[in-house]
Amino acid sequence: MILCLSGVTTAAEMSSDVPLELEKPPYTTPWQRYNRWKQIDWKEYSNLRYDVPSPISTPKKFETPITGDPKKGKQLVETRKRGGGCLACHILPDAALPGNVGPSLSLIGLWGRSDAHLFNYIYDARQFYPNTVMPPWGAHQLFSTAEIKDIVAYLKTLTQISHYNKFKSPIDNPAIRPIHVDTRDNLDAFENPSIFSVELGEELFAQSCQTCHKKTTDFIAWASTMPKFETRLNKVIGIEEFITRHALATTGDKYLLQTEQNLALAIYLRYIANGQEIAIDTRDAQTQAAIKRGEALANRKIGQLNFACMDCHAISVNKWIRGQYLIEPIGMYDHFPTYRTSRGEIWDIRKRFQWCGVAIRANELPPDAPEYGDLEIYLADINKGRLLNVPGLGH
Repeated sequence: MILCLSGVTTAAEMSSDVPLELEKPPYTTPWQRYNRWKQIDWKEYSNLRYDVPSPISTPKKFETPITGDPKKGKQLVETRKRGGGCLACHILPDAALPGNVGPSLSLIGLWGRSDAHLFNYIYDARQFYPNTVMPPWGAHQLFSTAEIKDIVAYLKTLTQISHYNKFKSPIDNPAIRPIHVDTRDNLDAFENPSIFSVELGEELFAQSCQTCHKKTTDFIAWASTMPKFETRLNKVIGIEEFITRHALATTGDKYLLQTEQNLALAIYLRYIANGQEIAIDTRDAQTQAAIKRGEALANRKIGQLNFACMDCHAISVNKWIRGQYLIEPIGMYDHFPTYRTSRGEIWDIRKRFQWCGVAIRANELPPDAPEYGDLEIYLADINKGRLLNVPGLGH
């Protein structure tokens, strides 16, 4: 492979100096969602590429009090099968691992809200706050009208002071729930299985790259300058896509995106740059425009749950959703690719983006999507100065 690594190159310099395959897709085609992921098609809701209009609902009026089944309503607010349910964000009596993004509902029956207000707030909270984090449960068909009436009936029963923020155990209280701090050494093979990918990456580098690149020391700073805007493709490409396209154009090796070989090389190239500060070059207009697009995408509401990246990750400290601690965008990027213990597999940053979409019920895009490139360079930009520490290890 042929690669110009003499210092930091601008996007234009990279485009003119480096052979890349520009026509063939860099991933296995046709693109299909991973077998272990939900296979539902959410095409009726927006994703990062397609904007599907979702008008705010007109408030529904009720001439008589709403009647419903409080027992069914309790089961519905506690279910985690519909995007996490109410417990994802709200404290309710005896709730297991509730979130605290929204207010505690332990005494909502004493708030003096009308039945119509409660129904409409659950059905489509955008009627009250257009940019709310609360999903439009009824408008986006997560709960039926009858089910929302059952939820209203249950919420009206929450009037007992003795039940206010009552928890089965201390860990269920998000105010004092301990934030997990991982003390494991992510560069220890006994702790992080993805360290073995470093060894595979080194083997692949010797096999495919060292004909042209004699010294790995030439790469000590390179990974810290990626991703970059590639003018010939008119989009941002990261290390993973660069590996695929550069190999296809030079050696012919098929290190397709998100394969074991691609991840191993991507990890190895970052591993030898560990300790370097993230230092992407943002001088050219194309890169600056991509960062702005990435910021806009991070704030775009998508999916059946109608969430944006920043709805979760720009929230103030000690916030939990679905029983999971919400981290800020700074600190998200420097450890990818990461071994995910909950999945038993290595994820690059693009796979993390894909899963976030699926988790909020929005169709994901192929791993080379320009939208993901814009998000990646936005994250790299706001994480400038942080030290690379790859491969990562986390739940």
